[in-house]
Amino acid sequence: MERIIYLDNAATTKTSPTVLEAMLPYFSEYYGNASSIYSIGAKSKEAITHSRETIAATLGAKPEEIYFTAGGSESDNWAIKATAEAYRAKGNHIITTKIEHHAVLHTCEYLEKNGFEVSYIDVDESGVVKLDQLEKAIRPETILITVMFANNEIGTIQPIREIGEIAHRHGILFHTDAVQAYGQLPINVDELHIDMLSSSGHKLCGPKGIGFLYIRKGVKIRSFVHGGAQERKRRAGTENVPGIVGYGKAAEEAMQTMQERTARETELRDYLIDRVLKEVPYTRLNGHRTKRLPNNANFSFQFVEGESLLIMLDMAGICGSSGSACTSGSLDPSHVLLAIGLPHEIAHGSLRLTLGAETTKEDLDFVIEKIKEIVEHLRSMSPLYEDFVKKSQKR
Repeated sequence: MERIIYLDNAATTKTSPTVLEAMLPYFSEYYGNASSIYSIGAKSKEAITHSRETIAATLGAKPEEIYFTAGGSESDNWAIKATAEAYRAKGNHIITTKIEHHAVLHTCEYLEKNGFEVSYIDVDESGVVKLDQLEKAIRPETILITVMFANNEIGTIQPIREIGEIAHRHGILFHTDAVQAYGQLPINVDELHIDMLSSSGHKLCGPKGIGFLYIRKGVKIRSFVHGGAQERKRRAGTENVPGIVGYGKAAEEAMQTMQERTARETELRDYLIDRVLKEVPYTRLNGHRTKRLPNNANFSFQFVEGESLLIMLDMAGICGSSGSACTSGSLDPSHVLLAIGLPHEIAHGSLRLTLGAETTKEDLDFVIEKIKEIVEHLRSMSPLYEDFVKKSQKR
C-alpha cells in the first residue's frame, strides 16, 4: 500500500490495539447477556460496571450518572428531546448556537415543528459564542441551553464554565456536546456546571457505535429507548458489551496520555498553521488561534474549490476533510464557516486537518508541500484568480 497520511481524526480515529485487545474476549468468551444470572452474563455486567466507573471518574461524575448509548448523535438527541418532553410544563424555549453539530441543530428543528421555540445564538469571527447575546435570549420559559464544548470543524473551544454559570444562575439546564473535546481537554462536570454531556467512543481511539450521555443526578429526563430495564430503565436494549469495554479502555488511555499527547499535538498543529499561513498566499485560518482543540487546523484557500483540493490530496495519500464528515456529501458550504462570516466562495475552499497520535513533523512537511503544489495548480486554472492577479498588478 502507498504511504497514507491520515489527518482526519475529527471524523474518526483508528482503534487502539490495546482497546481492541480488551474488547475481543467479550465477543467470543464472555459473550453472555449482562441481564442474565449465570456466570458469563455476570462477567459482562461486571465489565460494564467497570467501564462506567472509569468514565465517571474522568468527569468527576458518579457512575450512576453515566448512560451508554450508540454514539454522540443519539446522546444529543436524547438530552434535547427528553428534556423538552420532561420540562414542557415549565416552558418551551431552548437556546443553542448557529455552529452546533447537525445532531443538535436538526433535533432543534424537529422540536420547532412540534411547538418549541429555539434561539440560535451568533458567534464571533473566531467561532466563540456571544455570551451577552446568550444571556439576553433567556426567557421565563427557557428550559435548556445546549452549546458544544469545542467545534468539530474549526476547533474553537467555547467558554463552557461561563455558559454553565449563566444557565444555573437562571435555573436552566445546560447540555454540552463534548464529542470532540472529551479525551482532548480536561473536563469536570461540577466545576463547569454541566448537567448533561454527550460523547462518542470513536473520536478517542475507541470503537464506533458506542457513546455515553452524562445526566446529572436530579435531572428529570425520561427514557429515550423503551423496552427492557437496561441502563437503569432509561435506555432499553441489550448492552453493547464489547463496545462499552472498549470505550472504558479508550477513556482510561486518553486520560493517562492527555497531557503529553495534547502538548505534542499542539506543537505540531502550530507548526502546520504557521507554515501554511506563511507559505500559501490568500489563505486564512478558521477558528480561534489559541483557544482551539490541540489537533485541529482549518484553513480557507481563496480561489480554490475544497472538493478538488481534497481529491488531489487523496491522490497524494493524504486524508483530510472539508468540514464535518456527517455532511461530506453536501455541496452546500459549511454552516459553521458561514456563521463566522465567511462568504460562500471562500467557505467552499476550506480544508480541515486533524492530527493524531501517529502524526509526525515529517508527515506535515510532506503535506504542506503538497498543499502548496495543489493550491498553485488549482489557482492556475481559476479565471477568478487570473482576474484577481491582473487587478492587483494594475494597482
